[in-house]
Amino acid sequence: MYAQVVLNLPLEGEFTYLIGALVGCQVGVRVVVPFGKRELTGFVVALKEEIGEVSYEIKAIKRVVDKSPLFSEREIELARWMSHFYLCSLGEALSTMVPSGRVDRDPPGLIEEEAEEPITTAMLSEEQKGAIENILESSNSLHYLYGVTGSGKSEVYLRVAEALISQGKEVIYLVPEITLTHQLAQQVFKRFEGQVAILHSGLTPSQRIAAWRKILNGEVKLAIGARSAVFAPFKNLGLIIIDEEHENSYKSGSNPRYHARQVAQRRASSQKALLVMGSATPSLEAWHMMEEGVVERHHLETRVAGGLPPEVSVVNMLPEKSLLSRKLVSEMRKTLAKGRQVILFLNRRGFSYFFHCRNCGYEMSCPHCSVALTYHKGVNRMMCHYCSYNRTPITVCPECSSLDVGYGGFGTEMVEKEVNNSFPLAKVARLDTDSAGKQEDVAQILSAFRRGEIDILLGTQMVAKGLNFPKVDLVGIVLADSGLNLPDFRSQERTFALIVQVGGRAGRYNQWGQVIVQTYRPDNFAIRMATEGNSPAFYSQELAVRRETAFPPYSRLINFVVRGGVKAKVATEIEQLRLFIASLIGMLEIRDDSPSILGVAPCPLEKIANKWRYHLVLRGGRINELLQIATAVKRGFKVSPSLFLEIDVDPLQLL
Repeated sequence: MYAQVVLNLPLEGEFTYLIGALVGCQVGVRVVVPFGKRELTGFVVALKEEIGEVSYEIKAIKRVVDKSPLFSEREIELARWMSHFYLCSLGEALSTMVPSGRVDRDPPGLIEEEAEEPITTAMLSEEQKGAIENILESSNSLHYLYGVTGSGKSEVYLRVAEALISQGKEVIYLVPEITLTHQLAQQVFKRFEGQVAILHSGLTPSQRIAAWRKILNGEVKLAIGARSAVFAPFKNLGLIIIDEEHENSYKSGSNPRYHARQVAQRRASSQKALLVMGSATPSLEAWHMMEEGVVERHHLETRVAGGLPPEVSVVNMLPEKSLLSRKLVSEMRKTLAKGRQVILFLNRRGFSYFFHCRNCGYEMSCPHCSVALTYHKGVNRMMCHYCSYNRTPITVCPECSSLDVGYGGFGTEMVEKEVNNSFPLAKVARLDTDSAGKQEDVAQILSAFRRGEIDILLGTQMVAKGLNFPKVDLVGIVLADSGLNLPDFRSQERTFALIVQVGGRAGRYNQWGQVIVQTYRPDNFAIRMATEGNSPAFYSQELAVRRETAFPPYSRLINFVVRGGVKAKVATEIEQLRLFIASLIGMLEIRDDSPSILGVAPCPLEKIANKWRYHLVLRGGRINELLQIATAVKRGFKVSPSLFLEIDVDPLQLL
């Protein structure tokens, strides 16, 4: 007997190994095999009794890792689709799907806290009841809960899940962050006691493999987790939920660069399951699908806990002299005096984000990346957020020897210092990747804030996503402009979503919620529509711009990035790639939506970790044609030694 094995390597094809006298080798198990001079763990995807004549020695499998299969033909089929769509090998796709642990180990218990009271049937709003009935009775399998923050989308998800589980079906519940997994798990574990597994990258491999086996064995009915939970191996899948569908974290940043929404659509289609997405700020792609009628929209307009939409104020920061405007400081004092809580949001960590000479204009940049170093006062280091290079700050300009040097811009550390100076008696906590080293730390900070032990919570995107704090009356967005300066076609969409999402943390249980948006660009359309709460106008205009410029969702993109240590070589290689792709396009029929090359240019972040980066963006109206070209590039374009080619299908950013 022979086994067809695939490996977690960028190599197409399957490798044949002799099973010999090994016991337990079957489709779906992992095996250790010799590969060149190494021993690697592979995945058995087929068995054969005979093979044709070969001119090489067929090596034997060293050992079988698993006592029982970890995946079936269903997972292999999904991996084959991923291999085709995201231009990776079958082994890379399976390695992404299947946990790598060897020993089953249950995950640690959740940190106990006061969970919200589950909403009973009598407390469901008419909008919620209508959405639940329509989702369960509709002939359409794709649904979207478009509702204001606090409108009870989670309860609708759980009610639909209960209905399908009662029919013997199984459910996958995706959230964008591990942080949200913890908070949601408190409620889900009580609702579906003994039927829930958690799957996310924060668990150890052994903990993930234990949860994976419970799903395989039918011991649980619901899997909850971040992006990778979309692969949970349910045999009788009835529902996939994607909460906060607009979030970028659903897109993988490494090979294979899959998007959980696309994988979920594929699984829902192949396993005849429902897909229910939801957000207060849908992605442009999702909004377009709703407008086209591909996805059925269910609108939730009222907050179920009785809270009213918060009052939103915009502060022009040009005349202000401090990081916190006079209005924001005044409202913070009033809020704290009432014993209520404040959230401050700034999407930039560190103390300040560039160090410069006021005499000659010198900026301290990372020697390995095309970015300025960020000053972190807590450790007194200048740090690069891309390659982790760090060094001590300087007091003399290395260019002109001037002593007139200083910091520009500000991050969460500087805001924290100002808040502590202005509110010395308040309990302040900062939540960003610098202050919270582990997921347990994040959970503890959020639990303390929920219990009222923290007065002011300052943070980056960690405080913007789906969190529910009953005592928060005031949200301050310290600088709404930070995302607008990025050279990316989605910058307006992201800015709009962040303002709406962060503002939604205020006043969820009362009528005193208030949001103060600080900005240097109060007339910007995205900021104006977000603060006015006019989502339809924003989506209408942004879609009109995308249609005019032929950007998604009115086209599809594939981003080709060549990187290497020598800039001239990278520039030469990307030009060779342009000529290769142009020749492929020339073989296709010419239409209005035919594939075209947007251009060749250095990436906006031209250098990262000593690697120069150039990119080419391929655009077209039909994804199959783009994939044909990209597949031909992957197979036929030989990248020079020492250079690397990255291919990103449907990129979320072009930095």
